[in-house]
Amino acid sequence: MDDRTLVRLVVEGDSRAFEPLFMRHKDIIYAMLVKRSCNTDDVDDMLQEAFMKAFVNIDRYNPDYDFGAWICAIAKNTFVDFNRSRRSKALNPDNNLPLDSRHTKTAQATAPTPEESIINAQQRAQIERYIATLPEDYRRLFIMRFVEEYTYEEIAETLQMKLGTVKTRIFRVRAMMCKLITEGEKID
Repeated sequence: MDDRTLVRLVVEGDSRAFEPLFMRHKDIIYAMLVKRSCNTDDVDDMLQEAFMKAFVNIDRYNPDYDFGAWICAIAKNTFVDFNRSRRSKALNPDNNLPLDSRHTKTAQATAPTPEESIINAQQRAQIERYIATLPEDYRRLFIMRFVEEYTYEEIAETLQMKLGTVKTRIFRVRAMMCKLITEGEKID
């Protein structure tokens, strides 16, 4: 299937259709991030974060444009955000917004149709259900990192954990969410 068909399936609620999109584009995005990054230790995190953002915001993808270019733009923005947050310890004032309000500043080419709005709400509800199934410690880490956009250092300081422990646990919770999204399974 081509990218547009897979995106349409994801938007219609088939989260498993996102996996082929990931597999098709991950190597190109990874190479782009490695080329831009001075610290290749962070590239896997940025890659996964970019694809997580793409999944959460798939309803904003405009099928008139190439999906590869869209995910590349998300990865570039993730790279910039990652480096900006590394330089600045100041918290984003938008951190307290709910999940569905976090990306309203992003310009949309067209307003969603009523049907698209319903599908978007269903996707957000599905992601919130996935977040709710995570073990409490991991749920908190996931929300801090991906919803509230705390840096690893801020999470370590807030939770009084070692930075390495935070990175390991965020890697694990990201893997749990990817599994939930692609397989729709509940993690114990």
